[in-house]
Amino acid sequence: MKKITISLALILFTNFCFAQKLGSYAGGFLRMGTSARAVAMGSSFTAEIDKSFAAYYNPATLIHLKKSHAGFSNHFLMLDRQLMTVNVSMPLPPSAAIGVSWIGAGVDNIDGRSMSGEHTKNLSTSENAYMLSFAQAMLPWLSVGLNVKVLRHQLPVNTMDLTGKGVGMDFGIFIKTKSGANYGIMVQDLNSRYQWKTDKIFERGKVYIEQFPTLYRLGSTFNYSNTYITADAGVVMSGSDLVGYSARFGVEYQYLEHYYLRGGFGNGRVGIGLGLDWSLFEEMDSRLDYAFTLEGAAGISHVFTYAFSF
Repeated sequence: MKKITISLALILFTNFCFAQKLGSYAGGFLRMGTSARAVAMGSSFTAEIDKSFAAYYNPATLIHLKKSHAGFSNHFLMLDRQLMTVNVSMPLPPSAAIGVSWIGAGVDNIDGRSMSGEHTKNLSTSENAYMLSFAQAMLPWLSVGLNVKVLRHQLPVNTMDLTGKGVGMDFGIFIKTKSGANYGIMVQDLNSRYQWKTDKIFERGKVYIEQFPTLYRLGSTFNYSNTYITADAGVVMSGSDLVGYSARFGVEYQYLEHYYLRGGFGNGRVGIGLGLDWSLFEEMDSRLDYAFTLEGAAGISHVFTYAFSF
């Protein structure tokens, strides 16, 4: 037990340091997680079928959604930050699936000041990703998937806004075994970038490329006793440079078929959460999830997700 405690403490410390370092790179809002269930379990969903937002963690898992699904998440963050997600996914018989989604983040109530230090107006900044997802079954137990993302970042500069635009991709592989264990491979933010044109803002402006780091992950899920366990690990690259490592872990306990208790750590955060399945129009067609996370210097956050099938 002492060795386990020390190991968990080391992993938590490593994840916290890694998250602090990675936060300085572009596209941080795409690494914060989406659904409350995933966030509560450390976002360790590389090999998990997340009905609330399957394509985000691994687009290849879309193939295993037998019905159409829609999910809505809202992250209540400190420091006037916002993060919201909306997604819809549906099967394409006999062996494919598609999805569309939006991830939006921003900061409001930024205190604008003139060169003399006088208050001018409250400013805001936003980042958005519009995503199209596709998955194809190669074999009954093997599927592949792709996300194509259109990216947009708006910054307030002087009396006008500066906008960075770009595209990016994710690629995933998913393996579903007869034993109940799942395995996944994910490449996130492959060639994702912002392109900035500053000639209208600055006298000597130019075209500037801001590259996102690329995440390579391996993951697995399995049942142990009455607990469902998810885990993944990987590396983060900025071009040819190794930026850091990631290790994420989550557990879920199901009570009376409709209630869930969750916990986990990853992305520099410790999370706990609750979940409830219920029947709205059809049997077990709706889910409400909540997650509470501790983000170190950034404080606490609350995440709510509502998802339903149709």
